[in-house]
Amino acid sequence: MTVVVRVILASAVALAGCDLKEPEISMPRPPQTKTQDIVDTLHGVEIHDPYRWLEDQNSPETRVWIDEQNTYTDEVLSKLSGRDHLINVATRMLKRDVIGLPYERGGQYFYSKRLAEQELSVLYVRDGVDGDDEVLIDPHPLSPDHTTSVSLADISKDGSLVAYRVREGGVDEVSIRVMNVKDRSELPDFFPAARYGTVSFTPDLKGFFYERYGDVTPRVMYHILGTDQSEDRMLFGEGYERHHIPVTVLSDNGRWLVVHIIEGSSGPTEIHIKDLQTDGPFDTVIADGKSESWAEFAGDQLVITTNLDAPNKRVVLADPASPSVSNWREIISEKPEVVLQDARGRGGKIIVSYLENVQPMAAVYDLNGQRLRDISFDTLGSVGGGSGRWESDETFFTFQTFHSPSIVYRYDLVTGNRQVWEHVDFPIELDKYEAKQVWYYSKDGTQVPMFIVSKRGLVRDGSNPVLLTGYGGFNLSRTPSFSTLATTWLESGGVYAIANLRGGGEFGEAWHEAGMLENKQNVFDDFIASAEYLIGERYTSADRLAISGGSNGGLLVGAVSNQRPELFGAVVCSYPLLDMVRYHKFLVASFWIPEYGSSDDQIQFSYIYNYSPYHNVIEDGRYPATLYLSGDGDTRVAPLHARKMAALVQKQNSSGSPILLRYHTQAGHSGGQPVSQQIEDIVDVISFLLWQVSGEEPGSRRWR
Repeated sequence: MTVVVRVILASAVALAGCDLKEPEISMPRPPQTKTQDIVDTLHGVEIHDPYRWLEDQNSPETRVWIDEQNTYTDEVLSKLSGRDHLINVATRMLKRDVIGLPYERGGQYFYSKRLAEQELSVLYVRDGVDGDDEVLIDPHPLSPDHTTSVSLADISKDGSLVAYRVREGGVDEVSIRVMNVKDRSELPDFFPAARYGTVSFTPDLKGFFYERYGDVTPRVMYHILGTDQSEDRMLFGEGYERHHIPVTVLSDNGRWLVVHIIEGSSGPTEIHIKDLQTDGPFDTVIADGKSESWAEFAGDQLVITTNLDAPNKRVVLADPASPSVSNWREIISEKPEVVLQDARGRGGKIIVSYLENVQPMAAVYDLNGQRLRDISFDTLGSVGGGSGRWESDETFFTFQTFHSPSIVYRYDLVTGNRQVWEHVDFPIELDKYEAKQVWYYSKDGTQVPMFIVSKRGLVRDGSNPVLLTGYGGFNLSRTPSFSTLATTWLESGGVYAIANLRGGGEFGEAWHEAGMLENKQNVFDDFIASAEYLIGERYTSADRLAISGGSNGGLLVGAVSNQRPELFGAVVCSYPLLDMVRYHKFLVASFWIPEYGSSDDQIQFSYIYNYSPYHNVIEDGRYPATLYLSGDGDTRVAPLHARKMAALVQKQNSSGSPILLRYHTQAGHSGGQPVSQQIEDIVDVISFLLWQVSGEEPGSRRWR
């Protein structure tokens, strides 16, 4: 059987000056998915799970189902006209030169760069700041389909060795390899794919420190170059559990090793330090089970950013030999109007990154806490990065906006002079767009900010297609940053909006806590209120409002689609968490229990079950058109969430709107897709959204 979806070509009618019949797209019904209703009783509540059989990713039955879903999605999306126009737009956005932040070691500059015609980023080295680009590692020959990528893990202090990661597809697991920079030879040191954290070469080049976690209990290891990984020595990790994450920092002189232990992905952070010169035991700097602190080195001192007694954070200095809290010296106090993010020692000074009204900025301080100068721009955007060394006055940072990608600047810490390190052209007229920040009231009266990006002179008549997104979790902040998908949407005539929901870090730890655990419903209320604001202020209307979210943001759009399906015209739900009753049983999801809670706990179960998208699908509900995105390569959020939810919503939806699943076998949470595949995905997403919310097909006169 088929259902008919009508697409109104308003511009064609206007041009013809007469009434035309609406073209029809004949859309087949989704594939039938069998149900095997499993009923669990948890804390006295019966929980039905009709698609649990789809959790088995490798079963022949599941693989057949995935193929059927992809075929169905291809059949629907391929019928949309205007895809050629979107391919041209997305190609302009992506097929351009892209250059990463450089890292100077021994007078050499190491960085990534992708030329317009290339599928993947290549690692380069340059002898001197103005030297010639030399290819260090080119990943293109590593896989015929260009799904194997590389990235820098560490560079030795003298620039003679690099450790680099090799990632297959979009999985989180990487292998580690080591290269001699001078002759490009590979050292025998090879670590098979696993979850590794930072890598830190010792100054004497005898070995390096690294972290393992996720599939094993967290541990900090020391590897001697030229030996087998099985001989590595464990320095730290005894007594911790798999939901703890280790992150190490090695002092420039190689004497001090700092180990951070994070409880889950956003929980309290411990700091421990070891004197490698004496090989004594680790000293605990802080481990109070409540606060979050982060240590870097400023020469022979620790510079610590902490929310201990300061929800918006403050900066202190400590002597590594006596680093306990009682010996901390505060140099930058907490400020009510800004949220401090981190502090790093560069060129004998401290560079502090902070958020002010959700805009990332930076400032230069001396070691006494005196503010020397700001690193700022007149345009609404984000300052980021901050590569450099304590012994050098040179540092590099980036600046980006919603519709302009990162530009790398070289900055002189003595004079404050900055210059573009390497100019890269971007193929759109930046002046035709404007970004502004608005504030609206959530359900409980809390004021929440939102960024809105559009072409200048936007007419607010309720007819504009708007793409609204958000995140609201894990203390992460959604700031003015570049997105290829968003820019392609803007170039296609749409309006783009980001709501800064509670649960993020935009206004410190209090803002985060207001959207986690038992307060998670606040996040959904904030997002619903942002949609109502856009409609009330006549930016758009419900049938022209699209929403999109990934990962925790996928949970967000999945939840609000259940709670207010009539408020949205289309949904894109990417790599999402949706079965919140069972989420913590798969992959590394135990990391997220401090953020969401666990259904194993009766009290936490009560609020998790109330919003869990998979358990709150409306029977015969009139759902907006929805496109789920996931794939085998996601080894962070189990793709079973998208499989089960797509099957359930396809069965229960009574609106006639399409419910689609695009399922990749390579793509995952960590990217890894070649440019050509990224273009295909963007075209799929935006053609789907414009089809549903524009009233016209993409490529019609209005969107050119």
